[in-house]
Amino acid sequence: MAGSEKTEKATPKKRKDERKKGNTFQSKDVVSVVLLFVAFFVLNLLVPFIYQQLKNLYIAQTKKILNWDTLTVDSLNQLFREGAIVFFVSVLPVAVIIMMVAIIMSGVQTGFLVTGDALKPKFNRINPMSGIKRMISLRSLVELLKSLAKVVLIIWIIYAVILSIIPMTPDMLVTKIDKNMMFISSQTMSMVQTVCMIFAVVAILDYAYQRYDYEKKLKMTKQEVKDEYKQTEGNPEIKGKIRQKQREMSMSRMMQMVPQADVIVRNPTHYAVALKYDVDHDVAPLVLAKGKDHIALRIVKVGAENKVLVKENKVLARALYESVEINDYIPAELYKAVAELMAWVYSTKKKENVK
Repeated sequence: MAGSEKTEKATPKKRKDERKKGNTFQSKDVVSVVLLFVAFFVLNLLVPFIYQQLKNLYIAQTKKILNWDTLTVDSLNQLFREGAIVFFVSVLPVAVIIMMVAIIMSGVQTGFLVTGDALKPKFNRINPMSGIKRMISLRSLVELLKSLAKVVLIIWIIYAVILSIIPMTPDMLVTKIDKNMMFISSQTMSMVQTVCMIFAVVAILDYAYQRYDYEKKLKMTKQEVKDEYKQTEGNPEIKGKIRQKQREMSMSRMMQMVPQADVIVRNPTHYAVALKYDVDHDVAPLVLAKGKDHIALRIVKVGAENKVLVKENKVLARALYESVEINDYIPAELYKAVAELMAWVYSTKKKENVK
């Protein structure tokens, strides 16, 4: 059926729900290639240190062996322990840095998501048929081909390096061990660099495929999009919260306008209307804010705090509240009453200025 085809992009809610389940986009090859580059860079920096540590170990242990009359199990164990400690100290910085980078890279791709949903047992995975379907899926085939390609590439690179070294073997037999070790180290680093570059290309292709596959799996049918909309926008509770938020925002904006009013007319606790009149710009007095009961009291309070004149006029306050919307000019039938009010405002302000 056409309606059941997943042709629509995932909605923000769908993405959020999948993220809660631990279903996030991640390319393992990107992590792997970054780790390779980091390892290559760190090893380049630490090769002299590691080489010196191993060289010192070799010299020290050779001297010990030459000074011993006989080799015993205990003496060999001692040599092994000393060698293990030196090796551990030598490679520990590399291991720690690589581990930290792996954690950071995984976190960057998943948004440092921590969820227990992915750890919950899923009994459908125990189903043999589901397992067979996963094994023969397109994703599994791509992963298999990718792994085989990596193995072939690594074998080919190692083979090429060995072929380049073989002609030099006779010369290496009569060369000092230091030079041989430096040569082998140089060839090894060159090999690692080549592997990194090739794997970087593989990682870019894998990233593109994984992103495509992830987005494809998240796609929704038109019906799913409609149902989700009904569940969110059509939910009375959510609608109520949205309306409440809108009222709060509207109230906040209205209260911010009260200090700009010329006068607040009230009745005396039930209604309050804030008016402003700019002779040069307004065709008539403008209603900046209005409210009843507790909102009316709040308007009066904010006005008083900002030294806005307050006038009690029960009839006018109610008439303005019922006939004029916020940010609208007063109607012609109220011109006379409001004109008298504004005359009082100007007179009061003039007296205050004289004082």
